Amino acid sequence: MNLDLLVNQTPCQHDVAPNVLLIDFLRDKLELTGTKWGCGSGMCGTCNVLVDGKTTKSCQILAVEADGSSITTIEGLATDVLHPIQAAFQENFAVQNGFSTPGLVMAAVELLNENPNPTEDEIKLWLRGNLSRESGYQPVVNAILDAADRISGTDNGHAPTPANGQGIGERVTPIKTKEILNGNAQYIADMTLPGMAHAAILQSPHGHAIIKNLDTSEAETMPGVIRVFTAKDTEQIMPMPVIWVPPYAESHFLPHPSGIVPGSHRVFATDRVRFAGDQLAAVVAETREQAYAALEKIKVDYEALPVVLDPEEALKDGAPLLHETAPNNRLIHAMFGDKEATEKAIADAEVVVEQRIYNQRMMQNTLEVRGALADYNAKTNQYTLWANTQIPYPHRLLISLYVLGIPYNNLRVIIPYMGESNGCKGNLYPDTPLVLWMAKQLGRPVKWVDTREGFARNTAQSRDQVQYGTIAGTKDGKISALMCRAYSNVGAYPVINAPGQPLPLIGKSITGAYVIPHPCYEVDVVYTNKVPTAPMRGSGRAEAIFFMERMIEMYAREIGMDPAEVRRINMVKPDQFPFDNGLGWTYDSGTYENLLNLVLEKAGYIDLAAMKLEASQRGKWLGMGIGSYVAAAGVGPSAKMGAEGLLSGTWGSAYIHVAPSGEVAITTGAQPHGQSQDTTFVQIAADTLQIPMEYITLKHSDTSNPIYYGQASYGSRSLSVEGAAVKQGCLAIIQKAREFAAYLFKMPIDLIEYKDGKVIGTPAPEQAVMPLQVVALMLWFGWDLPEGMAPGLETTAYFDPKNFNFPFGTHVAIVEVDQETYNVELKRYVAGNDYGVVVNPGVVDGQTYGNIVLGVGQALSEEGLYDPETGMVLTTDFDTYAIPRADWFPEIELIRTETPSPTNILGAKGAGDVSNPGVAPTIVNAIINALSEFDVKHIDMPVTPEKLWDIVHTHQFETV
Repeated sequence: MNLDLLVNQTPCQHDVAPNVLLIDFLRDKLELTGTKWGCGSGMCGTCNVLVDGKTTKSCQILAVEADGSSITTIEGLATDVLHPIQAAFQENFAVQNGFSTPGLVMAAVELLNENPNPTEDEIKLWLRGNLSRESGYQPVVNAILDAADRISGTDNGHAPTPANGQGIGERVTPIKTKEILNGNAQYIADMTLPGMAHAAILQSPHGHAIIKNLDTSEAETMPGVIRVFTAKDTEQIMPMPVIWVPPYAESHFLPHPSGIVPGSHRVFATDRVRFAGDQLAAVVAETREQAYAALEKIKVDYEALPVVLDPEEALKDGAPLLHETAPNNRLIHAMFGDKEATEKAIADAEVVVEQRIYNQRMMQNTLEVRGALADYNAKTNQYTLWANTQIPYPHRLLISLYVLGIPYNNLRVIIPYMGESNGCKGNLYPDTPLVLWMAKQLGRPVKWVDTREGFARNTAQSRDQVQYGTIAGTKDGKISALMCRAYSNVGAYPVINAPGQPLPLIGKSITGAYVIPHPCYEVDVVYTNKVPTAPMRGSGRAEAIFFMERMIEMYAREIGMDPAEVRRINMVKPDQFPFDNGLGWTYDSGTYENLLNLVLEKAGYIDLAAMKLEASQRGKWLGMGIGSYVAAAGVGPSAKMGAEGLLSGTWGSAYIHVAPSGEVAITTGAQPHGQSQDTTFVQIAADTLQIPMEYITLKHSDTSNPIYYGQASYGSRSLSVEGAAVKQGCLAIIQKAREFAAYLFKMPIDLIEYKDGKVIGTPAPEQAVMPLQVVALMLWFGWDLPEGMAPGLETTAYFDPKNFNFPFGTHVAIVEVDQETYNVELKRYVAGNDYGVVVNPGVVDGQTYGNIVLGVGQALSEEGLYDPETGMVLTTDFDTYAIPRADWFPEIELIRTETPSPTNILGAKGAGDVSNPGVAPTIVNAIINALSEFDVKHIDMPVTPEKLWDIVHTHQFETV
């Protein structure tokens, strides 16, 4: 059919098939890839465009339905100068990884056209069709308020506070956001190569089944099909490796041919599938549509087997056995602390409280699904992989050494722009080496991008731990013992770092912010027929802090004491640092009680009774909840991580080169995906070298860059470890510049100072002075160098901290529960956090907002559900897996203190995921406080209206 459109003010005529969606027409035919595919069901808003000025989800209408219309995409919103809305997004730190940004911006355009002066509530309601969990929504709302003022030429106080400089502590506007805002940033789904073929991967619909027969004959004859691959074709590809083997624990891993590491699942299942999502075959075709059409023609004869989804059930005799190497499905049994001493302290205690807690299965459910693009050069035997992974160098090492068995130097990994990860893109999945292998077999590039449903079934999920807790202490509020007996659901296979979450990250963190003389954690890590689990934002610390904060609330309730006062009594005091928590963590620094008091005061804690009374008169139950946390961050100390069982170093690295022109290039081992290292690392360098930021460039995302290995971004480590390496590298540059100046000026080095980007001989500062650029030029010439000094001004710096760092905080939530609908409304949220020295407050605030939204989702709505009979994943899209939306939230109020960490040269602590652990217990504690008249002890997450109705009506029935 002929299509006649005006696209971004340009006439456009095309013949299109009647079944082509508008999003595919824009992306594939017109190459306007700023419009993103996120869900295909109209639930996320990443595909928003304007059709005749109206926000339209382009995944929900056919291209022919837009015939005769004027369409505006993100690329057409502005040219060289950003549109006021785009500029406001940039300056209000509303972009982060940017995948959701174009859809949000396009929605804002129509809103401000229709309502030039919207309120905050009107903006949040308007954005209900857009998901942006990682942004935390608040920066987006702030940006739209600011944009409204810019467009109208008014000043309503919404403009962001400008930075006063470029150094550490300044709110410098993020650098690499313009290409995101104008739609030019390429994510994995946007990439093409000449001659590129497309792959689709067949997943099992069964949670557990024998593969009796696999017939690909009909698929092989489908239009456009190049080849179909199955397990018989990929026997030489080794299983995925596991690189975390705890030396202190009983473990039952699968074997790996290397004999160096244990193994996990293979590229394709052979005789049996063990979870719904296990891979069986791949189709490679000329187009993506042809590949997926052919995939439906593969016939598989399954013999369904019983499934086991619960870790406690999986341990029982007679339960379906997943792997012969793991009797009773037990992968690992481990313990931290002195169990005997803890049990004695519990037996001797005045007060003992026990509770079973289930930390539900969570799904990362990022808007951008996973994907990979591979190319192979037969002449040079070189492989190139483009993938949206947060661990490029580990991918290079693990794939080359343990999966494909190729030379490390023959594989290059490049990371394009990447959407949010929430931790799920920090693993090695079978599809990634498969795409590389297929590219070699076919002699042409191969691209695979997952579907929304496929992503739900084959991308690692998280949390899912059953905890039996016991807390003991005195009647006057002093805790003496804490016991956690846990059962962690690892799913059908262990991913590369699976043991890290249920072992040290939970086990050593359960004491939270408190002094507990006798803590103990014992865990079984268990195979089940669920999707494998892996770290998620807040990993391990979230489960541990939820456990601790619920147990301390129940303890306070049992002894009839104010829960805030119980926290004060037991919190680690400033003079106790460094503090050994009795489970293996040594806390570095903190003022826990001070931050608790600041947050309680801001939230109006002393007025709680009056607030409850006022709310009850409106038909609401009001409650206030507290959640305090301490979170291990700054992964990490290589020796300590090795002792935990990680078969890898975790040091940071930075290569710094000052060109003869004076420009500085820094290559980092970090991997940005929303943390703004392009800005914060440049701030560190500018602050240290005392030169303008525009002279400095940060390089990353490509393993051909001049560092031989980078440890990547995870575990809230980037700034305090990789950023510290940048700082040390800059100091090394200064030191070499001073040594060279001392030689030229014929002065002792202690008379050479570095100031304002210059080396200065202090006895003759007017004559003996050289800018850093001149130093770099003269070292590049190399005409006259001191003995032993190499030409050039460059260095490679490494930083390996001696300890983790431990950010901390307290959050307070005020909620109202409607007495008729049982809906929970979040009325206020006050978050107090201490991340040590902060390089860029705007960046850190953005991370905090995102952590809060994720935590609220876990508390109120999010849960990965399975069919108990078949093991099928039931929550495969945004209709069935409820992610919080903008109108769920009041304005989030932030408080931040700075307690420097002694573990690194910056004094920084982690910030990327550490504030998440305090959120869910804060919300749940507030809800239980709201229902105090019903004698509620505990509610497992997510706390839904249905659960609250049952609790209230059960209580009313029992008291009749």
